[in-house]
Amino acid sequence: MSDNHGSLAEQQATEESKPKKEGSTPFTGIISSCFEAHLNIYIDSQDRNLMELINRFMEDLRQHGTPRMETEEGSNVLPSCADLFVFYKKCMVQCSQLSTGQPMIDLTRTFQKYLKEYATRVLLNSLPKLSNQNTSISSATGLIQSILKEGEVTKLTEEEQCRVCSILCTAEYCMETTQQLEEKLKEKVDESLVKNIDLGNQLDIFHNVISNCIHLLVQDLETACEPALSAMTKMPWSTIEAVGDQSGYITAITSHLKQNIPIIRDNLASSRKYFTQFSVKFANSFIPKFVNTLYRCRTHSTVAAEQLLLDTHSLKTVLLDLPSLGSQVARKAPASYTKIVVKGMTKAEMVLKVVMSPHEPPQGYVDNYIRLLNDSDVNEFQKVLEMKGLRRNDQSILMEIYRNRIPMSALTGETTHSQNVSSPEPESSRIRKLEKLIKKRL
Repeated sequence: MSDNHGSLAEQQATEESKPKKEGSTPFTGIISSCFEAHLNIYIDSQDRNLMELINRFMEDLRQHGTPRMETEEGSNVLPSCADLFVFYKKCMVQCSQLSTGQPMIDLTRTFQKYLKEYATRVLLNSLPKLSNQNTSISSATGLIQSILKEGEVTKLTEEEQCRVCSILCTAEYCMETTQQLEEKLKEKVDESLVKNIDLGNQLDIFHNVISNCIHLLVQDLETACEPALSAMTKMPWSTIEAVGDQSGYITAITSHLKQNIPIIRDNLASSRKYFTQFSVKFANSFIPKFVNTLYRCRTHSTVAAEQLLLDTHSLKTVLLDLPSLGSQVARKAPASYTKIVVKGMTKAEMVLKVVMSPHEPPQGYVDNYIRLLNDSDVNEFQKVLEMKGLRRNDQSILMEIYRNRIPMSALTGETTHSQNVSSPEPESSRIRKLEKLIKKRL
C-alpha cells in the first residue's frame, strides 16, 4: 500500500515539475469555443485580404520589376514572398488563439489556395516569352556575320534573364518556407487533425515553377546557338584545302556562351544547385544537337573532317569550362556535368575520326567504326557513310558488313579479332598530327 502511495506521490511531483503550456488553465478556450462554429467569418475575411495582397504583388511587380543579384551575399528573391509568409504567420497565430480545431484546417485550405495563386499568377505569369522570329539570311558567311553582331540572336534580354533567375530563386524560397509552414501548422492544430495538414501539392507547384525557369533559360541559350549550327551545315566543306583556325560558327557559339553564362550564374549565386541543373540540362540538350548537325555536314575530304575535328575539340574545351566562363573565381565544374560533356563530345570526335579513315578495305573500316563507336546503330553508321560522300554501291557493301557484325558483338559482348584492327597507319599518323596541332593552338 505504501509503495502505491509513494508511486502516486512521485507521479504527482513529476506532473507538477513539468512546464505548463501557456494558457493551460481550465478556463482556456471556453469563451472562444463558443464562437468556433462562426469562425468561418474570420476565414472568409482572410481570404479577401489575401486576394487583395496577391493583386498588390502583381501590380508591384509590373511597376518595379524583379530585383537583380548585385553580390553573392545579396538576394534577388521577390520581397512579396516574404510579405506573404509574414501574413500567413500572423493569421496562423490569430486563428490558433481562437481555435486549434476545424477552423485551423479551413485556414490551411485558404493558405493552399493562395500559395497556388502566388505561384501561378505572380511567378509563372511573370516569366518572359521567347519570340519565334526566324533568320532569313541564306549564305553561311552572312549567317556567321549576323551571329557575331551583338544582341541580334539572343531571344531574352539581360533584364529578362535576370527576371527568370529571380523567379526561380523566389520559388526555391517559397518551397523551403512552405515546408516550415506545414510543420508549424501541424504543431498548432489538434493532434487528431494533424493528418489533414498537407502542403505537398503546393510544394510540387513551386518545383514546377523552378523547372519552367530552367527550361526557359536552356531554351534561350540553345536558340542563341541555332543560327551558328545552321551556318555549320552551309559551309563549303568540300572546298576546304587546309586546316586553319577554328571556324566562325564555333567563335559565334563561344561568344554567346561567354555573354550569357555569367549573367545566369551570377543571378543564381544563392541557388547554385539549380545553376548546376541548368548546365547539365543545356549539355544534355545541346550536345546531341551538335552531333546531329555534324552528321549533316558533307565533308567529302579528309581535310574537311580534320577542320571539323579541330572545331569540335575547341567547342569541347569551352563546354568543359562552361560553368565558370567569365568568373573571377576558378571553380571546378561538377562531376555530373563534366561526365556528360566528355561522353557527348568524345562521340563527336570519334565520328570524325571514322569519317577521316579510308573505307578500304570495307571489313577493316567497319571494324574500326565498331571499335570507336561501340554504342552506335545502323542509322548512325548510314549517316557517317553519307558524311564521307561514298557512292551508293560502296555504302551498300559497308552496310551489309555492319549488319552482319552487329549481332555478333551484341551477343558476345566481346571484341573479336577483326574488331581490334586499327585505322591504317597513314591515317593514324594524320590524326596524331592533327591532335598535336589542336593542343598547340589551345
